[in-house]
Amino acid sequence: MREYTVAIVGIGMVGKEMVRVLQERKFPVQELRILARRERDEEIDGRVYHIVPASVEAFEGVDVAFFAGTEGAKGASQQFGWEAVKRGAVVIDNGQDFRMDPRVPLVVPEVNPEALRDHQGFVANPNCSTIQMVVALAPLHRAAKIRRVVVASYQAVSGTGTAAVRELEAQVRAWAEGRDFPNPEAYPHRIAFNLFPHIGSLSSEFSGYYSEEVKMIRETRKILGEPDMAITATCVRVPVFNGHAEAISVQFERPISPEEAREILREAPGVEVVDDPKDALYPMPIDASGEDLVYVGRIRKDPSAENALDLFVVADNIRKGAALNAVQIAEKMREMGLL
Repeated sequence: MREYTVAIVGIGMVGKEMVRVLQERKFPVQELRILARRERDEEIDGRVYHIVPASVEAFEGVDVAFFAGTEGAKGASQQFGWEAVKRGAVVIDNGQDFRMDPRVPLVVPEVNPEALRDHQGFVANPNCSTIQMVVALAPLHRAAKIRRVVVASYQAVSGTGTAAVRELEAQVRAWAEGRDFPNPEAYPHRIAFNLFPHIGSLSSEFSGYYSEEVKMIRETRKILGEPDMAITATCVRVPVFNGHAEAISVQFERPISPEEAREILREAPGVEVVDDPKDALYPMPIDASGEDLVYVGRIRKDPSAENALDLFVVADNIRKGAALNAVQIAEKMREMGLL
């Protein structure tokens, strides 16, 4: 088995999870280079890793370079991504900079692995909220062709990064101790015991939409190969540490029953159906956190529209929504003889 020189750029929540996933899945790493803004040592699960400053030269001899940006992260792949490709690396970028670039496949391995065949050395990881939605919707789309999607997401603070997790912790601690809430820094409002429909920046392309909502629309169309699919999204930040949830209404071109949808999803890769509402069994972030799968439940007929179903989808946004999906892309490329 060939072994690879692997670089991870960024060692925040996603970068650390990439280290874990590579180890857990026994990806054949000969050498691991972790690059960041400054040189230092970082401990991950009891093991100390030496971090070196990112530079063009640091990509010499690298076979696979993972760029580990979190939601909205920009810059690193813009500065180094194509330079790494020039030096022979395959770049798998978790940031948003090149997702809609026509040169760059946007890939969820369970959904559109065939897109990897056209790669030019650079592959994009979709947004976390998009990944879990398309894993659930793609098998249904293949069976009954989707006409319209309406989604509301409930997104955990880990998607913003470590500072947001600490902010929620500090606010909850202040409340528990009877102190005044500290002023918010990671967010425009207090997140503890609150939520707000604001993720990203206001879009100039879709009036009144924030950028996270636009990502869900545009990325889903690209991944499913449906540039005109009708999609609308409302993305909400909630006081949950980890795990994104989505309430999705889907209208199809033909009738599809909840029973048929459950059967399709039970056979779908990367999906687990958790759908027994009479016993209070349905997907929840607390159960999805730390897990690899996308959980789907509350599958029911939508009485307000023809040929429509409602479902609830939950996944670990740091794992399947970022680190795991990126490593699965590299695994799929090896399997396809592209790496």
